[in-house]
Formats: sequence, C-alpha cells, structure tokens
Amino acid sequence: MTSVTGIVLALSLIIIMFGMGLSLTINDFKRVVTYPKAVIVGLVCQILVLPLIGYLIATGLDLSPTIAIGIMLLSACPGGATSNLLTHLAKGDLALSVSLTAISSILSIITIPIIVQFALLEFLNESQVVTVDSITMITQLMVIVIIPVSIGMLIKSNFQQFAERMEKPVKKASAIIFILVIIGVIFSIKDVFFSYLGEAGLPSIILNVSTMVIGFLLAMLFKLTRPQAISISIEAGVQNGTLAITLATIALNNAEYSIVPAVYGLLMFFTSAIIIFLRKPLGVMEEPTLKI
Repeated sequence: MTSVTGIVLALSLIIIMFGMGLSLTINDFKRVVTYPKAVIVGLVCQILVLPLIGYLIATGLDLSPTIAIGIMLLSACPGGATSNLLTHLAKGDLALSVSLTAISSILSIITIPIIVQFALLEFLNESQVVTVDSITMITQLMVIVIIPVSIGMLIKSNFQQFAERMEKPVKKASAIIFILVIIGVIFSIKDVFFSYLGEAGLPSIILNVSTMVIGFLLAMLFKLTRPQAISISIEAGVQNGTLAITLATIALNNAEYSIVPAVYGLLMFFTSAIIIFLRKPLGVMEEPTLKI
C-alpha cells in the first residue's frame, strides 16, 4: 500500500474504533478478566496453533522457500485493528477481540523474531537477526485501537443516549468502510496479486480458512459463547498483512517475502465477509460460569 492509502486506512480504523467504543462498557472488559478462559484459548490459537498450521502448510505443500517464509512471517503477525472491525461487523465479542489484539501485539514483539528466525533456518538454512520496532508497534496499538476505544467508552458512560443513537449509523458506516477497504486493497496490489495468485493463493486460503475453523471449534470445545467463538475465529484467521509486508521489506530486506501477506490480505476480507453476511442475529447468551 502507498503511504497515502496507509494514512487513510489508519484514520478510517481510528474512527471505526471510536464507534466501537460507543458500544462497549467497563463491564465488558471486566467479564473478559473474570472469565479468562476465552483469552487463553484465543492466545493459544494465535501464538501456538497459527504458526504450527503455517509450518504444516509450508512443508505439506512443498512450497518454495520464498512462499514458505512468507507463510511463516504472516502467521507470526497478530490481527491488528482490522480483526476488531471484522469482529464488530460479525457480532462477535468486541471486548474479547480488543483484549486479544492488545495482548498478542505485545507478545509478538518476542514471538515474531523467534518464528521468523526458525523459518529462515528451516527453509533457507541461514540465520538473520530479526528485530521488531516495539515502540512503533505499541504506539500504533495505542493510537489506532486503545485510545479511540477508550474515548468512545468514556462518551458512552457520560452520554449514554447519544452513544445509543450513534450505534446504528456507526455500524452502517463500518460496513461501508469495510467494502471500500476491500476495493482499496484490490486496487493497491492489483499488479502483484494476479501475478502471484497461482503460487501463493492456495497456501494463503488454506491458512486463512483452517485457522478460522480451528479457532471456532476450539472455542466451542471449551464451551465458550457463540460471540466469543466468532471473535477467536476472526482473531486466529485475520493477520496483520501490513506488518508482515513491512517486516519483509525492511527487517528482512526481501520484498518477495511480502507476496503471501499481499495475497492473504485480500483473501481474508472475502472469507471474513462470508461470516459477516451469513451471521444470523443472536439473542444475548449467558456467560460461562466456569472459571479458571
């Protein structure tokens, strides 16, 4: 993406996250802390299951080193604000999604170098120091996710009627922006996307669909609510392609490693759209009573 596209997308996400904050309360996050099982399941999916699936795909499909490293690099990156937007549109547990984004983003400062270093040794038999700009990552997390959500929650707590009036318009605006983002992504990578779709398309779609399905099934296996399962599914299957592309071009100095993140970045919107548009409205479900 160009710098202008990145800025527009960031501003759009800030506005959307503010709107999401209007629908959240402190009690939503207290519930996440009170019943940490959902957070633990979500983090296991993101930190352990996702890279494992990526490795199995890379070895099972006998991918070229470039595509294999691209898969591993992508699987190491957390969801970011995009996963929060998609969770909101899919009627998932938004507080859980925001919590997972925050925690996994911080943990990824440690996990990304480990996973990428492993991939380089495994598929190229060479070692390279991989660093993550932790200050930039935390700053982006604060500016794009935490601060806008907090402001929205503050307004909701003090001006509840205004927040309730804004809820529907914000959801409609989010849906429109979601569609525009898809169009923007297609346009920004149109030259690369179709050139490498044949090579990177299959592993990308397998990684995306399998991690979303596994995330959902694990959540249901541990008797989490349907909204929590939706959140974990999206957090597991929607990766921060922009971060992966940045690491490929800057940290690893090899733009070819960004092929998979570029292709994946578009495909994940379509699979998420299926969840969003097929998601049936559900009533309020009871929270699990089992604590761990």
